[in-house]
Amino acid sequence: MRLKPLADRIVLKQLDAQETTKSGIVLTGSAKEKPQEAEVVAVGPGGFVDGNEVKIEVKPGDKVIYSKYSGTDVKLDGEEFIIVRQGDILAIVE
Repeated sequence: MRLKPLADRIVLKQLDAQETTKSGIVLTGSAKEKPQEAEVVAVGPGGFVDGNEVKIEVKPGDKVIYSKYSGTDVKLDGEEFIIVRQGDILAIVE
């Protein structure tokens, strides 16, 4: 199955949490902070949202940083995805 987002929505696949700190301490599952970095899997067509034209500025394969408490978590075929609005994406990581 595939996810095809509508309007200004973006489907993200969250990148794995860091398992060790910079000093080499191994983190347990509960101590790992959920990363806010993800890879773009699919993008909607854009168009008009709330009367304003929205141009999609990300593309599949981009690595992005998104707002901490944004989006909807979706589990499909055993994989977890996050669907966010383009406005919830804060930056593209280059």
